[in-house]
Amino acid sequence: MTEMNENPLDLLPEVLLAASAVLGLLLGAWLPRRRQWLVGALAIGVCGAGIVAAALAATEPVTTAFGESFAVDPVTATARIVILGGTLLVLALSVGPLRADPRETEFYVLLQLAAAGALLLAGAQDLLLLAAAYLLASVPAYALAGFRKDGPGTEAALKFYVVGALLGVVMLTGITVLLAAGRATSYPMLRTELAEAPAGLVAVGTLAVLAGVLFKAGGVPGHFWVPDAVQGSSAPVAAFLTTIPKIGALAAFYRLAAVPLADADLPWADLVAVLSVASMTLGNLAAFFQQDVKRLLAYSTISQVGYLLLPVAVTGRSDLDQEALLYYLAGYALTNLGAFAVVCALPGADAIDDYRGLARTHPALLASLVVCLLGLVGTPPTAVFLGKLEAFSAAFDGGYAWLVVVAAVNTVASLFYYLRWIAPAFLARGRAGDSPTTSGTAAVIAYGAATASIVLGLLGGTVLDALGGPLAG
Repeated sequence: MTEMNENPLDLLPEVLLAASAVLGLLLGAWLPRRRQWLVGALAIGVCGAGIVAAALAATEPVTTAFGESFAVDPVTATARIVILGGTLLVLALSVGPLRADPRETEFYVLLQLAAAGALLLAGAQDLLLLAAAYLLASVPAYALAGFRKDGPGTEAALKFYVVGALLGVVMLTGITVLLAAGRATSYPMLRTELAEAPAGLVAVGTLAVLAGVLFKAGGVPGHFWVPDAVQGSSAPVAAFLTTIPKIGALAAFYRLAAVPLADADLPWADLVAVLSVASMTLGNLAAFFQQDVKRLLAYSTISQVGYLLLPVAVTGRSDLDQEALLYYLAGYALTNLGAFAVVCALPGADAIDDYRGLARTHPALLASLVVCLLGLVGTPPTAVFLGKLEAFSAAFDGGYAWLVVVAAVNTVASLFYYLRWIAPAFLARGRAGDSPTTSGTAAVIAYGAATASIVLGLLGGTVLDALGGPLAG
């Protein structure tokens, strides 16, 4: 019988988050409504403790936990820090607006459970754990999308759930097919077995599994839920949905490409390249004439998946793939959350025209918005600029020069719709310009995220060096 490593400390950040969710639910049943914020404070504290635990675990040798089903390596470590840091920011954005809400505790619990699912996605090294992580990351997110119980929120939750349930079944079917083809669910074992399995069976299973992963990432073909779910959700939930699950899903995608599919006789890299082009192009074209700012950011996040798939497409073909993906994920998380923090700071500004006059009344907020939106384009010295540069370099190094050209054209095209949002802020007075910032916390987070994006970009060389290292298994 194979010896199994069942040390719970290997999953300390995940255990802390799950324990906080359970404890928070119990506390919420006893605390008076005016004290429910303590559950949110507990969640923020646990996210901070989880970041420390993840950073300490990153200094240890690469290992696996629970029979090689969970990997503790640089990909997991980076995803943990980024996911927990992003969740902490979303919690900070939520505490003020949710103060004394009848379901305040439930919100914090759902947020932590969905984040725990994203953490498990990032470290999953077994198809069964991947399926469990998919469900844990999805089910609480459906409830978060419809948390406000209004018309748009209900529609958002329904569309999100329908697409998620469909692609979840497709993913489980794919796992079953790969189990039949490879006679195992562990990634290291599948790497050996899939190389000798019937190519048609492996192709069908792989396509089905990747469909589920791309649903969580918000990329083509699993992107249909993104614009409606983001527009119908509250701004903090929209920030969470477009950032946190994407990090776990893309880390899971990279691990699938690097381990079980590495030796499979399939043109999976070409497929990922096609999906990359489809995601960035569709996202950009759909965002061109959007007026609602959350819907614009929703299509923007679809296009960002396309750029993030560049290093995944050349997994194993370039020495830059892992560092490029992980750094880009960190830069994207900071920049995207910063843009949504501005939206949270101006809750009455739903459309682009509502930002007229922002330069006069809230110049610091506008500066943060400009840094974040131009950062998403890939403007130096922001972190996304270096992330895109590394992703382009990895794709070119891996033999996909044509993909780099397409990505560069899409990057230039994306500048149009970001400038459509920025330009009115310098024009005549408008509704957003006349209304004060109602959330000082959201404004501070916007300033901090924009600054951190620049700092991360300036420290890019040092950070990139820390993101290398072998995968577990």
